[in-house]
Amino acid sequence: MQQEGSRDSRAARVGLGLTALAAAAALVAACSGGSRTQIRIVGSSTVYPFTTAVAEQFKRKWPEFPAPIVESTGTGGGIKLMCAGLGAQFPDAANASRRIKRSELEDCAKHGVKGLIELQVGIDGLVIAQSREADFPSLTERDIYLALAANPFGRGPNRARTWADVNPALPAIRIEVIGPPPTSGTRDSFNELYMLKGCDSEPAMQALKARDEAAHKQICEKVREDGAFVEGGENDNLIVQKIAANPQALGVFGYSFVEENSDKVKDVPLGGIPASYDNIAAGRFPASRPLYLYVKVQHVPAVRGMREFLAEYARESTWGRSGYLARKGLVAAPEPVRRAGEAVARNLTVLDEAGI
Repeated sequence: MQQEGSRDSRAARVGLGLTALAAAAALVAACSGGSRTQIRIVGSSTVYPFTTAVAEQFKRKWPEFPAPIVESTGTGGGIKLMCAGLGAQFPDAANASRRIKRSELEDCAKHGVKGLIELQVGIDGLVIAQSREADFPSLTERDIYLALAANPFGRGPNRARTWADVNPALPAIRIEVIGPPPTSGTRDSFNELYMLKGCDSEPAMQALKARDEAAHKQICEKVREDGAFVEGGENDNLIVQKIAANPQALGVFGYSFVEENSDKVKDVPLGGIPASYDNIAAGRFPASRPLYLYVKVQHVPAVRGMREFLAEYARESTWGRSGYLARKGLVAAPEPVRRAGEAVARNLTVLDEAGI
């Protein structure tokens, strides 16, 4: 009886949700002076090529709808644009190479954006890459941290000039890593998957985190500003071009860019583990991360084609292991995640913010 009551409760919530969507459509139209007919998506440069591919397929399948506009603005910048308000002047959705933050949800609510649909569109490996002409050995998170931290382990300014200064087993070439800017979700992932892991390899840093989280964050995440780390902008293809032309430089970007440019660049193994599709899918590659699409539920009924676009994204033939996004380098999420995503897209299920 308890399960039956739960089903009734869910059904009631769906009914209320549909009523709310109808009201939201009127609100969005009122805010914008009329319903917008073209989907607009901003956000992550990592997710950009996947969403662009879905937009192209959507236009072929549904020629009666205008082609969606997809812009690469970086995860943080894209979410900020999406959350800035309701109406035609604000994007409908944001690609993200990390999960949305509670502070961003609060910013959405402050501007009247209440309710987001969250789709995990796949998995990515955050790769340290090198030119095809280079022969850089395997790195560890500790190596990366010691090379790039402004104040390694809080012991003073970073004096390492070559990789051999960091680890005698590494080559004696100048440290130069081209990576994402602070507005990028890839930068957030880099901090989490490389800098923090490398920093916490020192027991004293784990103790510091328990004692003073702000000091720990400063020591672990702040990168040096003397040219060893170069911000490459939001366009990951430019980073690919720069390291392809400079065999002594390394770059930081998603696995799909390595896959698509395998004639120019290759990965540097992390802890001896190559960044391959199978290693990322199985969770063996240490720097793996989920990718997301966030959609304003209030815009779904107001913008023609939004339901169909979401349905196209959440098809097995799109994001499955043999789907067309896999051919662009997307690593398929586990099957239960994909099935849950299909249900979210079908039912327009609103993200439960309590879990953020």
